[in-house]
Amino acid sequence: MMRRSVILRLGDLREILDGISGITAGTAYPEFAESWGLQRAVERSLEMVSAAVRQLPPDVKAAEPDIPWRQIAAMGQLLHPPDRRVATRVLWNSVLEHLPPLSDAIDRLIVREESR
Repeated sequence: MMRRSVILRLGDLREILDGISGITAGTAYPEFAESWGLQRAVERSLEMVSAAVRQLPPDVKAAEPDIPWRQIAAMGQLLHPPDRRVATRVLWNSVLEHLPPLSDAIDRLIVREESR
């Protein structure tokens, strides 16, 4: 994969993660739990994160070994088929606990790739 393509994929991930942060900022769990639209937006965004991570080459992911890349890539499968609803709490925990470290790693990887 060409490095420019990697930078674009990392940029896509940055955009998705920023989008999730933007739509959930200032939201408390009870509000999230009552908002079907917000839950579906986060669910779809997590599918997009999963798909984007699957497209990153192994050497890029290896540069951030503390990120659970395999689990993030598999997350998209957990969100399918559409009739299986992911527990609201699982979605919320993903936003609060798992996305911030991923977001920081993506920032570091973008800097790393741009300096190559």
